[in-house]
Amino acid sequence: MTEQEEQAVTVASAESGDPRALLRRIAQQRSELDRAESLSVRRARNSGLTWQEIAGELGVTKQAVHKRYGRS
Repeated sequence: MTEQEEQAVTVASAESGDPRALLRRIAQQRSELDRAESLSVRRARNSGLTWQEIAGELGVTKQAVHKRYGRS
């Protein structure tokens, strides 16, 4: 297990530990996931996936993904 995986906040870890530290880590993870999603959407578009295909993989509507990443 990597250090990053060990630091990942899970439901189980959120039930114990310092709430402030957990909230900070959640905020960091959210930021990392947002960046990873943005990069992945850009790569998907560059490889020829449609907005509909990307939306399906993300579990959102085509309109939602296009609104968020349409300029990617």
